[in-house]
Amino acid sequence: MEKNRTEVGTLGEFGLINRLTENTEIYNASTLMGVGDDAAVIDSFGKQIVVTTDMLVEGVHFDLMYMPLKHLGYKSVIVNLSDIYAMNANPTQITVSIAISNRFSVEALEEIYDGIHLACKKYGVDLVGGDTTTSTSGLIISITAIGELDENKLTTRKGAKEHHLICVTGNLGAAYTGLLLLEREKKIFIESPNVQPDLENQSYIIERILKPEAQKELIEWLDKHQIVPSAMIDISDGLSSEILHICKQSECGCVIYEDKIPIHEQTRQNAEMFKIAAITCALNGGEDYEMLFTISTDDFEKMAT
Repeated sequence: MEKNRTEVGTLGEFGLINRLTENTEIYNASTLMGVGDDAAVIDSFGKQIVVTTDMLVEGVHFDLMYMPLKHLGYKSVIVNLSDIYAMNANPTQITVSIAISNRFSVEALEEIYDGIHLACKKYGVDLVGGDTTTSTSGLIISITAIGELDENKLTTRKGAKEHHLICVTGNLGAAYTGLLLLEREKKIFIESPNVQPDLENQSYIIERILKPEAQKELIEWLDKHQIVPSAMIDISDGLSSEILHICKQSECGCVIYEDKIPIHEQTRQNAEMFKIAAITCALNGGEDYEMLFTISTDDFEKMAT
């Protein structure tokens, strides 16, 4: 008798993660936090170490028709550092694993690593290892990032409380509208290769999707002002998805005011051009890599001053 078959698509990404990890057990006392947040937390001789990993797959997370290889290397580091910062930690090392097909030259791979090294230099992170193997289906980059936590600074998705305030570090939806624009130009190029791309005055949203930055300055600012958020998560999947994670793990609800959500004018203009509500881009677009966090009213007064 054939066993019941569940299609992966019926669960969605987060449902699948929950299904695969629901029976995970912790066997080591040094594992302080496992699956379920932006990163794991491990005790190493009294010091808290944060570990995260993210994979970028060609055709799923990036398109080499418009993603420069150097930008790809840079972004692959940023998406991992963002998870480390989301734990209120400071990234220190990364490892890089890459699967490549024979269509890539050594020079092409050097471009990817130029971007990786650039990100490491900017954020003060050491590249300490990795793996390289063959792929028959396309380019795959998997990075593991390691960071360190100062004592009593750990911030997870669990900790928001009633009357706490919801904050974001910057405008939302820009990366998604940048992606829509690049996909439009890709379609035009395929149909008419001689037509030049129309990206004039769109540099902001294009850079937000191709070369995002991690929120290092927020972590430094919070430390300087001795503020520890009650909950925090990076915005990789859109505001609505991320605030839902915080609400579920903190066991509380939230109220978001549409007019308080920051949206860049270039995002609004392009959303209108694509006949999409700008607020939809902000809530559901993803890949902004801003930080979403909650704070008490007392800490808000510190921030205001």
